Amino acid sequence: MEHGNWLTGSLVYLAAAVLAVPLAKALGLGSIIGYLAAGIVIGPWGLKLVSDPQDMLHFAEFGVVLMLFLVGLELEPRRLWALRRPIFGWGSVQLAGSAALMTAVGVACGVDWRIALVAALGLAMSSTAIGLGVLAERNLMATSSGQGVLSVMLLQDVAAIPILAFVPLLAGAGAAHEGGGWWGAAKAAAVIAIIVLGGRLLLRPALRWIARSRTPEIFTAASLLLVVATAALMQSVGLSMALGAFLAGVLLAESEYRRELETDIEPFKGLLLGLFFIAVGMSIDFAVVLAQPLLVAAIVAGFLLVKAAVLWGMGRAMPIPARERPPFLILLAQGGEFGFVVFQSAATAGVIDAPTSSLLVAAVALSMLLTPLLLLASDRIRARRHARQDRAAPYDEIGDRIDDGHAPPVIIAGFGRYGQIVGRLLHASGFSATVLEHDAEQVEAVRRFGWQVYYGDATRLDLLRSAGADSARLFVLAIDDVEQSVAVARLVREHFPRLGIVARARNVSHYYQLRNLGVEAVERETLDSALMSGRSALELLGLERHQARTLALRFRRHNLELVEQMRPHTGDEAQLIAIAKQGRQQLEEQFAREREEARQHRRSS
Repeated sequence: MEHGNWLTGSLVYLAAAVLAVPLAKALGLGSIIGYLAAGIVIGPWGLKLVSDPQDMLHFAEFGVVLMLFLVGLELEPRRLWALRRPIFGWGSVQLAGSAALMTAVGVACGVDWRIALVAALGLAMSSTAIGLGVLAERNLMATSSGQGVLSVMLLQDVAAIPILAFVPLLAGAGAAHEGGGWWGAAKAAAVIAIIVLGGRLLLRPALRWIARSRTPEIFTAASLLLVVATAALMQSVGLSMALGAFLAGVLLAESEYRRELETDIEPFKGLLLGLFFIAVGMSIDFAVVLAQPLLVAAIVAGFLLVKAAVLWGMGRAMPIPARERPPFLILLAQGGEFGFVVFQSAATAGVIDAPTSSLLVAAVALSMLLTPLLLLASDRIRARRHARQDRAAPYDEIGDRIDDGHAPPVIIAGFGRYGQIVGRLLHASGFSATVLEHDAEQVEAVRRFGWQVYYGDATRLDLLRSAGADSARLFVLAIDDVEQSVAVARLVREHFPRLGIVARARNVSHYYQLRNLGVEAVERETLDSALMSGRSALELLGLERHQARTLALRFRRHNLELVEQMRPHTGDEAQLIAIAKQGRQQLEEQFAREREEARQHRRSS
């Protein structure tokens, strides 16, 4: 396949993914194994449809960048600050402990200490893409083990820069390393300061200005531009692109645009991560594996066991429940994509030779391929031990979840004058809610009063999922636009049938549309306010307060019954008029009888 033929390349990659991933999922193997297998099949050691996977690997690494941005969006600054000790404490223990032990094992086996140290530093890193991908696929991000995995991987991203700066020094090439020393550190600090200050001062006003254009595709473009620009800034000074995207996500975690950003970025992240896994599968050099199979197997088994020993000790010392330790250990014991960079840098600097680099790269890639398989094996062992649990979701019943990981039980779509009253009542009663509003100016105005309102279009299924519709108990539909309101109701009824709906109707026609969709709790926005005005009018005309209240309640009940009686005949105007006249006459006759009875009662008394 010619590299310039992007159409053929797109056809190959997409066809491989579309065929392999559903098959892997059907076999219970998970999507990541499907992507890796697809890469092996179309790569140099399969059908040879792709001869050089490195170009695709570099391009698809941007999927990891997008994933770290989305992870940052889920971590508000206060939560990130709360994780500072796990990140710099346990993260350092994992990286330094694993590297030290593997270096010692290598030297004991007769390997030169420089080669052993470089290999240990590369193998001590874990795959961010696979680790966080598995956490998201299994819904483990909010668990203690998920937070532990995230903390360690963040430390690895931070440590990537000093490791890359240190590797050339082992070959005596430190003086020739550009961008190092104090000047490089100063540039890195300046770029991080620009991202932090810019995120605080500029990003939200810029996104607000873009949102006011009411052009969804431009907001999507702005979301991608934000991530690309942040990654480019970090890369320009030799820092991790993923770390920069993570910082940008954290700075926007409390923004009203968080949900919309998540929804816009998610599809691109999924596709690029899939391409990344395909590229990893293609990059496995089976020539090296077949030439020295025992040595490759020994390297893979050796570094997995050494890292597992360190992680086992960490898992017992950290506040991770015993049933959550297997995924914590397996996801961090594997090698990672950063190892490819370390070994390539070491080979370029002359610390290790090309055959050794190929051997280590093959070992890392095989460990990444083995990780989903080890997780499946762990699942089956756990399922046998706990026969009562569901085999299909062995990690569903996980305790000690972080409170912030739970979605609120209520989603409110539309936070104008109507939605705010509902939201205030729920909040005062102790129920939290995720609020979605598509008017950027309204979002900004309401947030000044302390409400956590998110900018987003509730007619988008992906946004509803992101807001927690799968786990919420109640959906409050307070959108004032009739067409949008009906569209959202139809979407919620179709995709979240167990989610209860309380809806606002602008008028009787809107009421009928919602009721015909199966929405039971529909309230017309003007009915009760008009009845309150009617009560006040009756009181001013001389009726007692309790009498005016009774008449208003009876009118309300009669009106609701009449509207329901008319609903089956919404297309027949003559029938509707007849029912309305008959109902009005019945109500007038009823009220007349009650007035006469009240007069006779007063006379007799």
